[in-house]
Amino acid sequence: MSLRSYTDLALRIALARPRFALGYIIVFLVTILAILAPLIAPYSPIEADPARFLEPPSWDHLLGTDAVGMDIFSRTIYAPRIDLTIAVVATLISAVIGTSIGAFVGFYSGVRGLYSAIGYGVMRAADVLQAFPVFVFAIALVASLGQSLQTVIIAIAFVNTPIYLRLMRAQVLAVRGMRFVEAAQVAGLSDFATITRHVIPNAMAPVLAQISVNIGWSVLITAGLSFIGAGVRPPTPEWGSMIAMGFQNVVTGQWWPSLYPGLALAITVFGFALVGSSVEVLADPMKRRALIAELRPASRRGLPMTER
Repeated sequence: MSLRSYTDLALRIALARPRFALGYIIVFLVTILAILAPLIAPYSPIEADPARFLEPPSWDHLLGTDAVGMDIFSRTIYAPRIDLTIAVVATLISAVIGTSIGAFVGFYSGVRGLYSAIGYGVMRAADVLQAFPVFVFAIALVASLGQSLQTVIIAIAFVNTPIYLRLMRAQVLAVRGMRFVEAAQVAGLSDFATITRHVIPNAMAPVLAQISVNIGWSVLITAGLSFIGAGVRPPTPEWGSMIAMGFQNVVTGQWWPSLYPGLALAITVFGFALVGSSVEVLADPMKRRALIAELRPASRRGLPMTER
């Protein structure tokens, strides 16, 4: 297909599912703002001006200033540099570890032998981890390992790993009995080759959707840890710490230090959730065919079709 064909298809999908387009637009804008923050921000995100503390939004400070005189707009667009870095790295680590273990556990589930016994033990360990509230468990890990950027990444990756483990195991249980897997084994492929070449690629659609959702969820956990003082430390620009610094002024009428970073956090998490919904549809062959079927009336008027 040509670039124009892909563009036409993307436009038709956006018109058929406008929420998909909204999610990608939100994530794109947040990412661009984070990358271009040094060029866009009118002030330093960490330099305070005590003479201009708690100024309301104005032309000099578009979103006002906080309790120590730092510009809220500059800090708000710098914050996703920290939040997205932590969320993306932690999510990818948990996804790689969880899907790898889950694939092998699912493949050998119900089969007698050492691998099945190991898989049973892994699933019971995952049960224990998921029995604890995720946020409380993350706080405990940060408290035990020490407060740092790397510790926050490790804590978020650790609490998210069982999600991918269970998701991949469930998908592999559904895939492993299909004919192409049996054909691969009859052809002489080893279990490892069968899992890596055939089982995992055909079980990845829900995992890809979960990755996007988990990035938004990890941003929320990062902000929550910073809000209670267990995550990123001030004056580093981070949405959770900004909300924590400003919420005590809300009762006295200075609402802007907490409102704007809170809105940015909510919109970002919402955008990643919408992207996750679109990835689930586009990565799953059956759901993708159903979506293409909705677009066929347009294709009969001369627009290209990718599947029949």
